[in-house]
Amino acid sequence: MREVVVHTSLQKEYRYQCTAPIGKQFDPLFRPQCTPQEMLEAGVFDGWYFRGEHAEYPTRWFAHAKLAHDAPDPTLNFFKVHASQPLSVWQAKGWIYPDDPRGWFEWYCRYYMGRRIPEEDMRQIKRWYAMRRHIAQIVHNCSSGDLMCRRRQRQALLHWAYDSRV
Repeated sequence: MREVVVHTSLQKEYRYQCTAPIGKQFDPLFRPQCTPQEMLEAGVFDGWYFRGEHAEYPTRWFAHAKLAHDAPDPTLNFFKVHASQPLSVWQAKGWIYPDDPRGWFEWYCRYYMGRRIPEEDMRQIKRWYAMRRHIAQIVHNCSSGDLMCRRRQRQALLHWAYDSRV
């Protein structure tokens, strides 16, 4: 078991245990199509999700990541469009779990690293699964291979580890 200690602007001395191997032993319902590293390299969250605060994760995840340095930049996203709501909206809707103050992707990165919080994991997996409705809309409304069709929806799916590019 590994312990991780987090020091960011949103969490001081936050500690968590990694009880599963990195990238393994996922809940059978949770089958993301992209790893956190693949998402960062493709271009997600306007390059601004961690705002430079990502020391808790492997440096290889960020070697080729598309990251903004001063402000969010939607041109860094794979589909070149903004597809996120501000953190304040997520907080107002009660979607933020206190252990993951940046939201779903932070949860996913920590889950991928091996942290397990059964009740929260199930809540987040259900939220991830609900994003599948967007896949059906793309299939129904877009020609196969037309990546220009519904770019905002495709970018949102990529933010949730679904890959509509394949």
